[in-house]
Amino acid sequence: MNVVYDAGVLVGADRGDRSIWAEHRIRLDLGLAPVTTAPVVAQVSRSPRQAQLRRFLRGCMVVPFESHQAHQVGTLLGKAGSSDVTDGHLVAVAGSVRAPVLTADLDDMARLSACLDNPVPVMRI
Repeated sequence: MNVVYDAGVLVGADRGDRSIWAEHRIRLDLGLAPVTTAPVVAQVSRSPRQAQLRRFLRGCMVVPFESHQAHQVGTLLGKAGSSDVTDGHLVAVAGSVRAPVLTADLDDMARLSACLDNPVPVMRI
């Protein structure tokens, strides 16, 4: 099963967290390309010297925030009572690819997921 990475996963990878790297390697060995979003990458990327992060992202599919998604994300945020566009977009993408979210922000992601027509699992890193 594939997963959608939230910012906490990318931060952990950038810091060299061995368990995150090991799980990522297993997914890649199984032929899975974990998903994240361009806004999540923007949240985490602070310098071109983040070699660990850039290496980690080479194995990921990074989904852009397309203009046609804006209303869907806004509606999701309204239902969940949230204003975090990055989180809303990530959960909307997870719903569209029908994959669980891997996150350090379990409560907010679960609240957003519960507002999807077909909620996706939310798992803590």
